[in-house]
This record gives sequence, C-alpha cells and structure tokens, in this order.
Amino acid sequence: MATSAQTIKSTAEQYQAAGSKAFKDAVEKSMTAMNEINAHSKSNLEAVVASVTAAGKGAETLGAQTAAYSKKSLEDYVAAAKSLTTAKSLQEVVELQTAFAKSSLEAYLAQVNSASETVAASLKETLTPLNARVTAAVETFQSAR
Repeated sequence: MATSAQTIKSTAEQYQAAGSKAFKDAVEKSMTAMNEINAHSKSNLEAVVASVTAAGKGAETLGAQTAAYSKKSLEDYVAAAKSLTTAKSLQEVVELQTAFAKSSLEAYLAQVNSASETVAASLKETLTPLNARVTAAVETFQSAR
C-alpha cells in the first residue's frame, strides 16, 4: 500500500511538474510574442511618422516652387504689359504678344515638369518607410508558417 501511495504521489508530482513547465513555457512564449508585437508596432509607428514627414516636406517643396512660379509669372505679365504699351505699331504688338505667349507656355510646361518630378520624388520618399514595414511584416508571416 505504501508503494502504491508513493507511486501515486510520484505520478502526481510528475504531472504537477510537467503542468508547471508547460504553463511557464506558454507564458514565456506569450511574453516573447507580445514583445515582438510591440517592437513591430513601434517600428510601424516610426515608419508612419517618417512617411508623413516626407510627405510634408514634399508638399512644402511643391508649395515653394508654385509660389516662386506664380511670382515670376506675375512679374513677366507686368513686363509684357509695359512692353506692349511702348509698341509703335500693330505689327510690333503682335510680335511682342506672340513672344510673350511662347515664353509663358514654355515656362508653364517647365513648371509642370518640375512639379511632376517633385511629386514623384515626394511620393517615393513617402512610401519607402511604409514599403519597408510591409516587407518586414510579410517576412515575419512567412517565417511563422
């Protein structure tokens, strides 16, 4: 009888030790997973902040370019108007107006190209941190499979 009591006690202690170890392992795994999730969340937030910062800088650059173009256009319009008032003939007015229209169109097209390049560069800088986080998340999911 003492042997079977000791066997039961020994078996119970083994189950209790195994259960304790399994619980401890599960808690450690959970804590590790939570730490990884927190690290990913922090990196994601940093990527969003970097992305928004890049977008803000791009918008600021685009705004400065547009303001400079508008100022120069206004100055060109004023200069053209003054030159038209000094024209001696209708032929000279037509020539001045044609030259102004041509230069205005060229300046406008140059501004559109510049703005397009600025927007493309800003978009690339804005999406780079987000793309890096998506890549990291995909790699994490693939390694977990």
